[in-house]
Amino acid sequence: MTEIPEHLRKRAEEARAKASAAAEPAADAAPAADDAPQSEAASKIPAHLLERSRAAKAKSDGGAVEAAAPAAAAAGGGVATAVAAAPAAPAATGPGGHTQRLLTVVKSGSIQDVKAVPQDKVHTWPHLLIVEFVCALFVTAFLLIFSFFVNAPLLELANFNETPNPSKAPWYFLGLQELLTMFHPMVAGVTIPGIGLFLLILAPYIDRNPSMKPEDRKFAISLQTVHLMYWAVLTMIGSFFRGPGFNFIMPWSDGLFFEF
Repeated sequence: MTEIPEHLRKRAEEARAKASAAAEPAADAAPAADDAPQSEAASKIPAHLLERSRAAKAKSDGGAVEAAAPAAAAAGGGVATAVAAAPAAPAATGPGGHTQRLLTVVKSGSIQDVKAVPQDKVHTWPHLLIVEFVCALFVTAFLLIFSFFVNAPLLELANFNETPNPSKAPWYFLGLQELLTMFHPMVAGVTIPGIGLFLLILAPYIDRNPSMKPEDRKFAISLQTVHLMYWAVLTMIGSFFRGPGFNFIMPWSDGLFFEF
């Protein structure tokens, strides 16, 4: 059962007290006034509800008289006598003597606040940042333990009188060095990497699919795959297919000119 708000309950009790106080003098002056129908102009009850209430009251009064007549005839030895039926108990009334329930007047939206829209968003803290922090701790611990068992020896001191041939950048810059052999330094070092980074920045705004399944994120996965494969191919060419003078060679016949 829905709980009635406290302010509505107090308002109904005050109106019921005023109605009962106004009904007592009227009952002393004219006892038969209760049987007279209330005018529709003074009533706040809709017309169809008023007619339904009158019909139900007449039906209940007629049923009580019919039920009392056979009982009186049996008790009097077959002589049917008219017995006045006891007046039915007054129905519970609201403010102004109205008989309809309060909840049929008040809209449910003013009492109940139902939120049917599910919320599928979570806060960055702590849901995301805790996972990222744990991953950072795991990577740091892995690198620390790995450095105890695997040495990373450095080369000898550089001799400025002797330039190595071929002179190669570290492996993570070999893709950029490979681009420098094909394009102008401004194009190879700024324009092409800048376009790649710009496309990666725009990817979340172009592909706005919220699904986490790879088959539903074709644009984002294709863009990342092309980016990684393009850079991986350039890095492999610069590492294994470039020899003295940074010329193109075949590693299986000319050897490797790459130091890890």
